[in-house]
This record gives sequence, C-alpha cells and structure tokens, in this order.
Amino acid sequence: MPDTPVTETRPAVRPVVVLLAVLALGVNLRAALSAYPPLLETIRADLGLSAGFAGLVQAATILMMGAGSFAAPILARRVGREQAAALGIAAIALGSATHGVPAAVTLVAGSLAIGLGIGVVGVAITGVVRDHLPERAGAATGLYTVSMMGGATVASLTALPLQDALGGWWWALAAWTVPAVLALVVWWPATRRLHDIPAAAPVRLPWRNRFARLAVLFQAMSSVQFYGWLTWLAPFYEAQGFSTARAAVLLSVWNVVQIPAALLVPLAAERRRAWAPWAAFCVVCGAIGVTGILVAPVLPVVGPWVWVVLASVAVGAGFPLGLAVVAWRTPDGATSASVSALTLGSAYLLAAVAPPVMGVLIDLAGFRAALAVIAAGVVVQGVAVVRLGPRRVTYT
Repeated sequence: MPDTPVTETRPAVRPVVVLLAVLALGVNLRAALSAYPPLLETIRADLGLSAGFAGLVQAATILMMGAGSFAAPILARRVGREQAAALGIAAIALGSATHGVPAAVTLVAGSLAIGLGIGVVGVAITGVVRDHLPERAGAATGLYTVSMMGGATVASLTALPLQDALGGWWWALAAWTVPAVLALVVWWPATRRLHDIPAAAPVRLPWRNRFARLAVLFQAMSSVQFYGWLTWLAPFYEAQGFSTARAAVLLSVWNVVQIPAALLVPLAAERRRAWAPWAAFCVVCGAIGVTGILVAPVLPVVGPWVWVVLASVAVGAGFPLGLAVVAWRTPDGATSASVSALTLGSAYLLAAVAPPVMGVLIDLAGFRAALAVIAAGVVVQGVAVVRLGPRRVTYT
C-alpha cells in the first residue's frame, strides 16, 4: 500500500497579528513624502535647486508610486504578495537612507525608490487584507489609512525639529529609514506563513472590467482632491489675505481632520456593507467644501473652517472607502490586488498631474479657475458612486 503523503501544517497567523503588521507598513507610506515639503526651501538653498526642479522631485515620487502600483501584481506573481510588500518597504528604507547624502542626485534617487516602494506596498497590502481579514476589510483599511495619515502628520511636524537636533536636513529625511526597517522586522516574521494559504490564479490588470473602471474613477478623483488641496489650499488662503502662519494652521487642521474621518466612516460602512450611502456622503462633503471655498471662502464669525473640515472629511474617508469597495466586491486576494493596482496606479498618475495643471491655471486665470479642477473631480466621483452603488456592481 503506498504511503500517504504527509502535509506539514503550520499554525494559522492570527488576524490581529496580520493587522498589526499591516499598520506597521502603513506608517511609512506617506511619512517620507510629508517630511520633504517643510524642508524644501532649506534644501533648495543648500543644493542650489530651482523651484521647478524641487517641485518635480515630489511629482516624480508620485509618478513612481503609480509605476510601483502597476508593477506590484507582476512582482507578486513571482514572489508572493507578502514578499512583494517586504521588498517594497525595503525600497522605502533604502530610499530614505539614500537621502542621508546631501546631493541633488541622491535626493532624486532616494525619492524615486521611496515612490516605487510605496506603490508596491499599497497594492500588496490590499490583497493581504482581502485574503486574511475579509470580514473586517472596512475596519482594516480604515486603520491602515489612519496609520498612513499618522505617519504623515508626525513626519511633517518633526521635520524641522529633527533637522535642528540632528544637524542637517539630510539627517531629518534619512531618519525615516528607522521606522521602515522596524516595519520590515515586524512584517516578515508576522506574515512569512501567509503564502501557505491557497491563492487564486493571478489576474491581469482588468482594464476592460466595468467594476474596475468605476473603482478607478472613484479612487482617482479622491486622489485629485487630496493632492490638489494639499498643494494649493494654503496658497489660496494666503491670496485671500491670510498670513503664512495662519494658512499653515488651516492646512494642519485639514490634515488632522482626515484621521477620524478615515477611521469612522469605513467602520460605519462596514456594518451593513453600505458602501454607496457613505461614498455619497463623501461626495456631498467634497461638493459643499469646494463650492463654499469658491463662493465664500471666509464666512462671517466662523471663517473658513466649515469648508476646510468638509473638504478634509471628503478626502480622508474617500481613500479607505475606495480600498474597501475593492476588497468587498472582488472574489479573492489576487483579483483584489490586480484591481487595486489599476485603481491606485491610475490615481497616483492623475494625482501627479493635477497640482501642476492647477498651477498653470493659477498663472493664467487665478485660483478659482484652478479650484475648478477639484470641483470637476468631485462631480466625476459622484458619477462613479451612482454607477457603483445602487446596482451593486461587482467584479465579474
């Protein structure tokens, strides 16, 4: 009688361990981007860079995020999603360490590596959440987004103090090597067994799938709003007569409000998988916010705060809802990762283009013409919600 093959069984990885590992990666996915702008003028003066070149460094980083998103499924097919995420966070660590050399070439090289790593990690995490946290995908994506925003907030607030404490802007940028390495140390042992779970066959980027195209519209328009406001909200209010310090406070509030929005709205949507009403809520908030800023940027008594908070809620909740709808309406982790690659890659490419286009419009016709780009993004996002929502469109 032939011997029966013995299959080695390993203990399953607890969902809470997977979630903690995902959060450790998330901290690093906006931190390096957010540490750069507060140091920008110092870097320009030290390296003799033009404003255009300095701006292109950040734009190139976002473009590489798109390239990394598109490349992530190919990498995952070769080494697995968990290992792809590990390689992505290693690229972020390497890019941050490269920033420790104060030169224009290392600034560019490090930024490109960081962007590539962010793109790979973002897509890989989506597949991991879909396979290993399917019943808590909304909560997981909300917490993951909060960890990203928390890392970004800490990075922007500590950039100047770190520069002073460590003795140079290059050390302040390179300091983000440490959390990236720590995330890799947490991620690798926590997830090295996840690839033992059977996975579906790889899926190519679903350019022709109706659900995927609508998900692209929703996520891309959320990113256009985010990077548009991030770049031009403070300058717009400076043009309205605000001091630089007061405009900076306005932008800080816009950043901070996104954190509870990113956590609470996906949790509410997950209770009954009621994605459409909460996505519509984001669109309404975005529409009121941009309309208010266009028509009456500073209200009597309350000032600009109502509009800024509404615009913040729209982008803060919109990003995790864009991830959640992909996790909820795709059949498996491989499909989820492929759809996410398409949505995030497209979103980052558009996000890299939107701020420069708005800048050209500001030069030609003023700030209100530029803010029309954000208003158009809100309208297109609303169309995506209408098409995705009531009909319960899923990936088929």
